[in-house]
Amino acid sequence: MVEKKRRKLKSLNEKIYPAKKSKRLEGNLRRKLQNPKKILEKYIQKDMKILDMGCGPGVFSIELAKMIGPKGKIIAADLQEEMLEKLRIKLKDNNLKSKIKLHKCKKDKIDLKEKVDFVFAFYVVHELSNKKSFFEEISKITTKKAKLFIVEPKFHLSKKDFEKTIEMAEKTGFKIIEKPSIFLSMAVIMEKIDE
Repeated sequence: MVEKKRRKLKSLNEKIYPAKKSKRLEGNLRRKLQNPKKILEKYIQKDMKILDMGCGPGVFSIELAKMIGPKGKIIAADLQEEMLEKLRIKLKDNNLKSKIKLHKCKKDKIDLKEKVDFVFAFYVVHELSNKKSFFEEISKITTKKAKLFIVEPKFHLSKKDFEKTIEMAEKTGFKIIEKPSIFLSMAVIMEKIDE
């Protein structure tokens, strides 16, 4: 019984991108092929409150903080304290520090109390053990007309599985408004439907 629990926990941990490999997420080649500014600038408005879900070492969080103006706020959320610590170190002497709030999620819950206008989930939804619960929680913490931007890797997920992900989000009150093209990725931007 104990061995079975260990295998299950090991399987869950292997599904989550490890913090010890986070340098790969920050390389110059990746920044060139998946440039955070180019991916996001069209969708970000001043003074938005944005949830960067699965922020990792903060590649997108830092770029988002540059775009949101003086009253905007980024909530950089991750399950791994090691990822948040990497971002915390980057922000130590950075003037963007006041715009980025670090948030540690629980294993199966975002556990966020405040409302957000935009949720960015880059290469993270496929790692979740309970996608349905995730989208239900996202629906509760988003404002009217909030945007949900999901990007998933083509090399980890089939097109059919990505479509299932979109269907789950639709069932919690989001509709597709665009499917942008992102290198080696499948992407969708959804909008929360008025209740």
